[in-house]
Amino acid sequence: MPAVVSRSSGRRSRRAMAEMNMVPFIDVMLVLLIIFMVSAPLITTGVVDLPSVGKAAARPSAVIEVLIESDTGWRLRRNDDPPADVSPAELLARVRTLQDGDAQVPVVISADKSVRYETVVKAMDRLQRGGVARVGLAVRQGG
Repeated sequence: MPAVVSRSSGRRSRRAMAEMNMVPFIDVMLVLLIIFMVSAPLITTGVVDLPSVGKAAARPSAVIEVLIESDTGWRLRRNDDPPADVSPAELLARVRTLQDGDAQVPVVISADKSVRYETVVKAMDRLQRGGVARVGLAVRQGG
């Protein structure tokens, strides 16, 4: 590297090179690219079994549905009766009343997509801790 002469002092001084050498970096990246391109076809893909929604043989005679429309607005209905407002605190007592002493009457939770997941889990937890045997989530068939 040639020396740079300063005009004012007349002494020779060396300036440090401030450029980064990218050639080794590019070489390493190309070697890694070739390794991944050669090894990618050799990797076996795993099969993931996703759960699917099955169809019940017959619909139960009585179904209690918990409709969660917002984080605080809950409604409750049995079969095709009109829904009645219910607070989260009184949910378990109202469900037990609608079950008429039969803990096997299924309870289905239907929630709007804007409702937080935590709210749905809290509703399920309250029902399961309260002794409701069959608690499930409603799903949309199709798309």
